[in-house]
Amino acid sequence: MVSKKNKNALRKSRAIKVRSKVKGTPERPRLSVYRSLTHIYAQVIDDVNGVTLVSSSTTNKELAKKLEGKTKTESATMVGEAVAKLAIKKGIKKVVFDRAGYLYTGRVKALADGARSAGLEF
Repeated sequence: MVSKKNKNALRKSRAIKVRSKVKGTPERPRLSVYRSLTHIYAQVIDDVNGVTLVSSSTTNKELAKKLEGKTKTESATMVGEAVAKLAIKKGIKKVVFDRAGYLYTGRVKALADGARSAGLEF
C-alpha cells in the first residue's frame, strides 16, 4: 500500500530546522509568515523576550475592507505592506525573514515584496 506524505508535517519539520538557526533579536526581530488555505498572517517577533511586536493578516477588520475583490496574492502584498508600516512606526527597520517552511514563491514572495516596498530591510 502506498502511503501519502503529510505535507504540513514535512513543512513543520523544515520550519523547526530553520528556526534553530534564525532567531529574532530586539535589534533585528523575526518576520514570521503563516499561510492558510484562505488567509495569510505575518508577525514580527522578538524571540529573546518571546514577544510579538507587530502583526497583520487578511482577517484584520481595517484591512479586510480593502481586500474585497482582490486575489490572494494581491492580498498578501497588502498584508506585507501593512505589517511593514506598523513595524516602522515602532522603530523597526531591519528584520529576519522566516518563511516557516513554505516555498519562497506565490503568496509568501508577494508578502515579502510588499514588506520590502514599504521600507523593511531583509
